[in-house]
Amino acid sequence: MESAPRVHSFPPVVDDRSRCLVLGSMPGVASLQLHQYYGNARNYFWPILFALHGVPAVDERYEDRLAFALAHGFAIWDTIASCVRAGSLDSEIRDLLPNDVPELLRAYPGISVIACNGAKSHGELMRHFGAAPEVQARTVLRLPSTSPIPTPKYRGLEDRLAAWRELLAPRIEGIADT
Repeated sequence: MESAPRVHSFPPVVDDRSRCLVLGSMPGVASLQLHQYYGNARNYFWPILFALHGVPAVDERYEDRLAFALAHGFAIWDTIASCVRAGSLDSEIRDLLPNDVPELLRAYPGISVIACNGAKSHGELMRHFGAAPEVQARTVLRLPSTSPIPTPKYRGLEDRLAAWRELLAPRIEGIADT
């Protein structure tokens, strides 16, 4: 039996305008192959981020997507720096090493909200850094995963978008009510 590979996350996308850090768990296979956050065309992250700001269509170019996120105060990273995982499912993650989220928060003190994209991201953040003063000083949100895999509560884009909007809008300026 062949063992699963060790996979590694990407550097954070962040700048001094960042007010909300979106933390995923670990990029999936498609994202790792493309070396892009949320590179799977079926993932709802980019459509949600654009829709939150009243923009109905997602930029085609990845660089433009990143620029849009940063221009709207969003940083992107993962709670996990590396792990052993076959495939893309969070449930398959083993032997993980976390990213140093407190260090990033010290470097970018303007970040006031940590938006965890899914239960795994939130669980690992709290397990490794929940007691860290840098995390405790921020609002930490557990948002529904933007994975395209349906769950009993979240079937597709619209219900996930509604949840993200409801949880983020009171905390992030500029989120559209539409």
